[in-house]
Amino acid sequence: MSSSRKIFFPLAISIAVAFGLLLGNKLPKADDLTQNVSGKTKLNRLLDFIDREYVDDVNTDSIVDLTVDKILKNLDPHSVYINKKDLVAVSESMNGNFVGIGINFYMYKDSVAVIKTIKDGPSEKAGIKAGDRILFAENFQLFDKNISNDTLFSKLKGEVGSEVNLTIFRKSTNEKFDLIVKRDVIPIKSVDVALKITDEVGYIKINRFAETTFDEFHSGLLKLKSEGIQSLIVDVRGNGGGYLEMAEKIADEFLKNHELIVKTKNKSGNEDISLATEEGDFETGKIYVLIDENTASASEILAGAIQDNDRGTIVGRRSFGKGLVQREMPLGDGSAVRLTVARYYTPSGRSIQKPYEDKAEGYFNEFEKRFANGELYDVDSIKVADSLKYKTKKGRIVYGGGGIIPDVFVPLSDNHAEEATNMIMQSGLVDYFVFEELDKNRAFFEKLSLENLKTEIYDNDKYLNDFKNYVTQGGLLLDFTNEDKVLKYLYAEFVRQLFNDEAHYKILLQEDEMVKKVLELR
Repeated sequence: MSSSRKIFFPLAISIAVAFGLLLGNKLPKADDLTQNVSGKTKLNRLLDFIDREYVDDVNTDSIVDLTVDKILKNLDPHSVYINKKDLVAVSESMNGNFVGIGINFYMYKDSVAVIKTIKDGPSEKAGIKAGDRILFAENFQLFDKNISNDTLFSKLKGEVGSEVNLTIFRKSTNEKFDLIVKRDVIPIKSVDVALKITDEVGYIKINRFAETTFDEFHSGLLKLKSEGIQSLIVDVRGNGGGYLEMAEKIADEFLKNHELIVKTKNKSGNEDISLATEEGDFETGKIYVLIDENTASASEILAGAIQDNDRGTIVGRRSFGKGLVQREMPLGDGSAVRLTVARYYTPSGRSIQKPYEDKAEGYFNEFEKRFANGELYDVDSIKVADSLKYKTKKGRIVYGGGGIIPDVFVPLSDNHAEEATNMIMQSGLVDYFVFEELDKNRAFFEKLSLENLKTEIYDNDKYLNDFKNYVTQGGLLLDFTNEDKVLKYLYAEFVRQLFNDEAHYKILLQEDEMVKKVLELR
């Protein structure tokens, strides 16, 4: 064979291969995606093409999830896609209940440790106690395994009336035994507590606006009225909102007939106006609403209605600034889209929606910006625009354009170390420490009265020192210069786990700066 032929064949082969690569982009021919079609048709054709022709197996559902999520990110920060898994948890939270066995727990040393049973719930009725470990659900092992929350919840949740056989280890008596628990509807409280702070002042804490919120609130309000309160503090600090209708119904409890609560306006300019009715149960007593930088949406509707009607006093720091209304649309596969369909306006006509050109994390995590510009410490640092000036019913000036500005400003402490301590003491770290302390000798603690428990915590250096070590081992720095505040948080958490939420709140509210400001105002 000549040398020319030796050169020719590799060259011919390489040309053929290159030509084949080009043809491979065309063959076999699929639907032409270059036709002049609508965006919706184009997207459907592309997904069909990938599903039918792509060389590897692809989960097109996951592609759709990403596509929908990216589309919504081009709208506003509150139009969101909720996948099937997340929607279950969101729906339970907003429905105000779920079906399960009724325990508060956490994973402690690779075991499901019961912090507390829900009062009158299935687990309490079956005999489960705080401190118990759940070893098995049916024959499924729950200890010494890296179990996801989804797997764990799937073993404990179920249908109403269904039964689950649990294997329990009770450390206090060193015994292991089986219990059958019949699952039932477990309420998820949206009103944390309704209690009296003084003989005349009541306090109600709302953590979100769910389907059951008005009923919970109304029950607490009637209880406090029967106990003779003349003033009411409604605490919506940290409340990110929820159902608009619940905020409207609660506002109606305070406002007189036909007073405006809120107005919404949709894309077409159609307005929906919500007015108070004759049915309010607290239309004459003094009202104080506590807000902060994490008070948003439905919480701001409540605060705005009270402020613009000159019905009460808003106390705290500027709220988040969400004035958009969402509607949830199921997508048929267990997922859903929450789409912004309207803007809402307070009774004075102001929109409190803050700008959202920055749709990234900066929009939601504005704390750093407010920290930097000083408005968390000085009311004069809050930037307002004269063009967004409105008047309340009695002619007071209020501003739109980014949250509710309180009538009475209560700053954060300018001692940053102390504020960091406050944040740590309000985290789950304290809960876990207290559980572990109780776990060492639960029988001893359960015999103590409230007063004896206080003496045990305050007069014994052990608890403060042990907590210092606990925090240090967790890699956190904590300012222990205010030891009395640290002890108060520890004592309050011992009380919560051994007694009840009401006693817990009564302890902490004594040192709450906003609550103290309300008591001064009276």
